[in-house]
Amino acid sequence: MARKAGSDGSKTAEAIRAAGLRLIFEHGYEGMSLRDLAQIVGIQPGSLYNHITTKQALLFDFLVEHMTRLTEALDAALAGIESPLARLDTFIEFHLRYHLTRRMEVFVNNSELRSLEPQNRAVVTGLRRDYERRLEQILAEGTRSGALNVPDVTIATFAIIAQLTGVVGWYDPKGRLGEDEIIAIHRQLVVGGLLPIP
Repeated sequence: MARKAGSDGSKTAEAIRAAGLRLIFEHGYEGMSLRDLAQIVGIQPGSLYNHITTKQALLFDFLVEHMTRLTEALDAALAGIESPLARLDTFIEFHLRYHLTRRMEVFVNNSELRSLEPQNRAVVTGLRRDYERRLEQILAEGTRSGALNVPDVTIATFAIIAQLTGVVGWYDPKGRLGEDEIIAIHRQLVVGGLLPIP
C-alpha cells in the first residue's frame, strides 16, 4: 500500500485518531477494525502499532481526552463567577454548546463506555464523576444560599446532565431552532424547576 504524503509522525497519529473516532462512531467499537483504520489512514496495518498499542487503548484515550477537555473547559467557563444562579446558568449554556458542537465525540463517549475493560472504565467513570461534582457543588451552594430549592442534589445532578446531554440525540442544526433558542429553552426548564417556591 502506498504511503500517503505527509503521513509521518504527528500527522499520522492525528489521522489515526480522527479516522478511529469516525469508525467507532459509524460502526461501534466492536464493528471497527484496525485493518480498516490502517487502510483509511493509508498505512500498513502493522504500522498502526507505532502510534497505538491496541484498539482498547485507542478507545480509552478518546474517552479520557474527551472528559479531560470537557472538565477543563467547564472550569475555564466558570472562573470568576460567584453567584450560584449565574454559575448554574453558565453550566447549562456551556454543557449544551460544548456537546452540540461535538456530537460525534459525545456519542462515542456515551455509547462506548460499556466497551472499556474494567480498569479503564473505572478511570473514565471517575473523570465523569469529577465533572458531575461541579454541578453538584453549584446546586448545593445554591440550596444553602436559598437561591435554589433542590430536594436531592445528587438526583438533580444526574437528571440535569441527562436532560442536557440528551439534546445531542435529537437536535438538528438544520431544524427550526438554533443553538441559542435550544439553550434558552433549557435554561427556563432547568432553572425554573429549581427556583424556590414563593
